[in-house]
Amino acid sequence: MRVYLGSDHAGFELKEHLVSWLTRQGHEVVDAGPAGYDPVDDYPPFVLRAAEGVAADTGSLGLVIGGSGNGEQIAANKVPGVRAALAWSEETARLARQHNDANVVALGARMHSAHEAEELLGAFLQTPFSGDDRHSRRIAMLDGYERSGELPPLPDGA
Repeated sequence: MRVYLGSDHAGFELKEHLVSWLTRQGHEVVDAGPAGYDPVDDYPPFVLRAAEGVAADTGSLGLVIGGSGNGEQIAANKVPGVRAALAWSEETARLARQHNDANVVALGARMHSAHEAEELLGAFLQTPFSGDDRHSRRIAMLDGYERSGELPPLPDGA
């Protein structure tokens, strides 16, 4: 599988570790940067490039990393076609794929050890989307809103 990665200074060391780990697992890695540690860099240039790579490459997945992962998740979700989820446990990583068909996962480098990050990323990469009607319906509502800006109709009685 092709996996796009982007981080900031807080996530740089973990990104470098996971690039090696992913390669050893047989994945094709596309590293959107940064190429080196800069203590004052900003995450949007790197994260947006990783997210755009995922959006343009059907079947690929992405990983964005920062101190907490929050800003990186927000940035990735600005790219049309990206559904980024912040994972803090193996269960949230699996559910992001299974229920939300997330194509990008955000991790906080200050929140997890390298081993924990491997476990979270592994769970994300190994879990397929369930395809259940209720999940597909909800994703279609979000995709429709993203394209048109029109809110989905409220359910009867709401």
